Amino acid sequence: MADYREGYEFYRQVCETHDLEPINFHYYILNLSHEQLNAYNERAKSLGGPIEYEVS
Repeated sequence: MADYREGYEFYRQVCETHDLEPINFHYYILNLSHEQLNAYNERAKSLGGPIEYEVS
């Protein structure tokens, strides 16, 4: 998915379906690959979003 917030929302829905507690968005982002984070940051910039996550 191009937008990781959409991916996160899908993840949350699946967790709720199975009565599981989802991790928060920040932790979800921390577990993405460098390539996924770079794509997320580029997408956020193109949409004028204020949030960028550092690739470590």
